[in-house]
Amino acid sequence: MLRERLEQMLAANPQELHTIFDGAMPADLADALASLTDDELLALIPNISPAMLATVVQEFDEAQAVRLLNLISTDQAVQLITEMSADDAVDMLQWLTDDLRTRIVQALPADSPLHELLEYAEESSGAIMTTEFLTVRPEWNVDKALKVIRAGAEQAETIYYTYVVDRRGRLVGVLSLRELVLAQATALVSSIMRTNVIKVTDDENQEQVAAIFRRYDLMALPVVDEHGVLKGIVTSDDILDVVDEEATEDIQLMAAMQPSDTPYLHTSVFKLAKQRFGWLLILMISATFTGQIMRHFEDFLAQLVYLTVFIPMLMDTGGNAGSQSSTLIIRGLALGEIQSKDWWKIVRKELLVSALVGFGLATVNFGRVLLVERYPANVALVVSLTLAVTVMLAKIVGSCLPILAQLVNIDPAIMAGPLITTIVDALVLLAYFSIAGAILGL
Repeated sequence: MLRERLEQMLAANPQELHTIFDGAMPADLADALASLTDDELLALIPNISPAMLATVVQEFDEAQAVRLLNLISTDQAVQLITEMSADDAVDMLQWLTDDLRTRIVQALPADSPLHELLEYAEESSGAIMTTEFLTVRPEWNVDKALKVIRAGAEQAETIYYTYVVDRRGRLVGVLSLRELVLAQATALVSSIMRTNVIKVTDDENQEQVAAIFRRYDLMALPVVDEHGVLKGIVTSDDILDVVDEEATEDIQLMAAMQPSDTPYLHTSVFKLAKQRFGWLLILMISATFTGQIMRHFEDFLAQLVYLTVFIPMLMDTGGNAGSQSSTLIIRGLALGEIQSKDWWKIVRKELLVSALVGFGLATVNFGRVLLVERYPANVALVVSLTLAVTVMLAKIVGSCLPILAQLVNIDPAIMAGPLITTIVDALVLLAYFSIAGAILGL
């Protein structure tokens, strides 16, 4: 295994460690380095060039990166950060404590692009872009443009797109490498460039950037400021990280947890408990309404104790039905397939769907309660009608709450799962006791 090879080389011939780094994939090396002890890491670092180490460290997760940067000196950290891609370096610096980040940033060269990148809001296009890109001028010919690209290709994040800027640095066009290679050497860049450039401003939310990548199947996307000056590019590998991060955040919110990027096995028990406690406390307190409803109908239940037998089934069905709708709506909102203005179309569709599902379940349940559980027909009717109403209420609530959340600038994922279940539980009890009172004459 790679870890064993590293340990053997560290013990026998640390000067030859670069041979392992030359032949292995950075992601595999990152996993191997993560399993080394602090002493082994410190022994390894002086024997690997900062550039070679930076390639591997870019693959680290938050816990691994923080551990490494806390181990090494400020000068070593600056060397490492400087060799990394600008966007990856910004991510890593944002993971650090304020004190450590400040110490490293102050030691960076004054002309480092990281100073500007760190000023952008977290989760904005400016925060995830890189400043390592290629530009040419519209008045150049293709031969000159290709020479410039060859000279700067090694430092660029990608060479598949070359951006055309004017004397003020404003983005005026874009060229693919294929277009440049196939063009006549004497042709002007302005004659072959595309001027309808898909771009974003540097304050765009990263979710919107991901949506643009998805819509247009891009490999890179230019980022401009309010004056149209090209500031950087976002590449597809950065967007994969964004999609992964956003999906993880949504899953955790849907499970009533505080979002966290730290892998499970690297998260302390205290932090895991902290992530879960807050939402569980809110949900526990909100369940007070359910208890109040039960208490209000206490005398009612005392007369018909057997009605309590069906409460868990009705609540579970309501929660499941609500979660089905909310999951579909949240996904649609995330992918841009659904807009807030579509709320009436959604309500209408969910009403029809829930009516079909609800009355289908009610029909089956009527026979089950009457024939299998052998309750009277009026009890079977109460439970079955409540079941149909429950499904309809749950699906309307499950589809409307995420849209409402988006309208007030709250992540729609918060309105999924446990929160919808809590709301639906209260509505189910009100519907159950109201229908029972009307049919059973109480």
